[in-house]
Amino acid sequence: MSGQSLFPRLEPLLPRVRKPVQYVGGEGNSTVKPWEPAAVRWALMYPDAYEVGLPNQGIQILYEILNEQPDVLAERTYAVQPDLEALLREHAVPQFTVDAHRAVGDFDILGVSFSTELGYTNLLTALDLAGIPLLAADRTDEHPLVIAGGHAAFNPEPISDFLDAAVLGDGEQAALDITDVVRAFKAAGSPGGRRELLTRLARRRLVYVPAFFDVSYGADGAISAVTANRDDVPARPAKHTLGDLDSWPYPKAPLVPLAETVHERMSVEIFRGCTRGCRFCQAGMITRPVRERSLDTIGAMIDTGLTASGFSEVGLLSLSSADHSEIGELAKQLADRYEGTQTSLSLPSTRVDAFNVTLANEFSRNGRRSGLTFAPEGGSERLRKVINKMVSEEDLIRTVSTAYAQGWRQVKLYFMCGLPTETDEDILGIADLAREVIRAGRKASGHRDIRCTVSIGGFVPKSHTPFQWAGQASWEVTDQRLKLLRDTVRADREIARAVGFRYHDGRPGIIEGLLARGDRRVGRVIERVWREGGRFDGWSEHFSFERWEAAAAAELEPLGVSLDWFTTRERTEREVLPWDHLDSGLDRDWLWSDWQDALRESELDDCRWTPCYDCGVCPTMGSQIEIGPTQRKLLPISPVPPLPERKVEAGAGSAS
Repeated sequence: MSGQSLFPRLEPLLPRVRKPVQYVGGEGNSTVKPWEPAAVRWALMYPDAYEVGLPNQGIQILYEILNEQPDVLAERTYAVQPDLEALLREHAVPQFTVDAHRAVGDFDILGVSFSTELGYTNLLTALDLAGIPLLAADRTDEHPLVIAGGHAAFNPEPISDFLDAAVLGDGEQAALDITDVVRAFKAAGSPGGRRELLTRLARRRLVYVPAFFDVSYGADGAISAVTANRDDVPARPAKHTLGDLDSWPYPKAPLVPLAETVHERMSVEIFRGCTRGCRFCQAGMITRPVRERSLDTIGAMIDTGLTASGFSEVGLLSLSSADHSEIGELAKQLADRYEGTQTSLSLPSTRVDAFNVTLANEFSRNGRRSGLTFAPEGGSERLRKVINKMVSEEDLIRTVSTAYAQGWRQVKLYFMCGLPTETDEDILGIADLAREVIRAGRKASGHRDIRCTVSIGGFVPKSHTPFQWAGQASWEVTDQRLKLLRDTVRADREIARAVGFRYHDGRPGIIEGLLARGDRRVGRVIERVWREGGRFDGWSEHFSFERWEAAAAAELEPLGVSLDWFTTRERTEREVLPWDHLDSGLDRDWLWSDWQDALRESELDDCRWTPCYDCGVCPTMGSQIEIGPTQRKLLPISPVPPLPERKVEAGAGSAS
């Protein structure tokens, strides 16, 4: 029967797998609601392991918002590890939720949030285990709608064959509106079936339905056109933009995991969007405009969340948290409020030019100094102009010198390798910066026990950014430059022992590039890789470049394109890009102009503090930048009680 717990069948399998606790549910603040009274039922999936997926803010927010609705039920599911996948197949146990261990195939909607494209094969595993046909075209009225969201959904074309729909942009109000449409559709007896439901969702401008669009290709392999195949849906589906974030203070009761996760803290998003204009940053482009939460809302969210969860660390999240217009006052008031309570505060995302040591000292007032992280991104001043990361070497050295003088001992610097126009000299500039940081730290502190960790990530061009036209550096070039940098640092006897070096080889970035800028033809590559064993491609121990390379050759080359065609090839201005029919609010001509400015090494100011430079978002989306100052004070502190017991509503079945 629908909605029954699978736990009696699952429990005997758990002693045979690694980390069985990730599958048992029962976390603090989790919710189990009775099945029968629910008019609409959502299964929310983060397509990675529990330890990665549980802290995800997007899933937690939707989980809470949906479960607040009296007649709506939302549960969570994550990608199962290969050891449990094998047992589930052997014993015919389907993909399940961790809340009440119900079959995912029983729900009305499977909502999947993609932060990275390397989770695509995990979606196929979940669909197959759930008994849901991989191809949307093969599904019947008995199957859930499969709806994607998250940043990767801004180019859903590589997985369009597997999706019924995609939501672009902010999901809070969109999820409630989708629920309203599904509720009314079911109450009316589901007239017209699955296709009619998708039509209603598309007409309301809630989702993009790939099946309602046709793609044609030219003789050169590029897309000729993407056109709607019916006239009753929008020709350019657009993103959702939430306005007043103070009206959406979620999550109110953060989930408290039973198993170890990648982030053991409570997180509060202090603002959404970014107008710094870093040309490589998809998140900064697609989340425009900036919308800040007020100080009193942030304070109330922290107080409520700590009371509900018992966490001892609070992370203030955004794309560049120190850019909040009242960050100094926020830091001081929070430090005052929680001084002596053993509650630590952190600012995970900080720019050199928005940082000051007074701010850092406020956040570390409780005595916890875990180190400072900065992201210059490019190794030379020239390259930082290309990417519009306006951070000078003088800014960086001045900031870290002050930090070391104030008693900080460790700094982490994050860079990218393979940026457009990059040369070997730009990469060697990273070694020069590290050397100057160590020297400055030793001089400022009077100690030699100064550490600097250099972390290198491979650059992947993404959709809806000025670099969407750029050719990606080959993995061979990336690896050669990383070796050059590593050898240079190790040969420098002055700093070799003081500089840590972390990096990944260039191969996974090429596959991410294929999936990030691919079109519908890439779907057959994803399916082939999955059928040949591809799982957890974001994990180095599971990733196989050879498997992806072979699948791309087998599936793409007969079509006249290739892995290199999708990755290392530079696009021309008028080429139709796979995502051009999806409206992120950004003006395409402005993006091209900014790409040309990058090649001219020309910088662009932050439009929060300068005149509008016509990126297109505000007039297109009917939105505007929303920043302080509010000049409000935070609420007084209240005691933090013990961790609450799990909520189980009347009539709910037991999960164990």
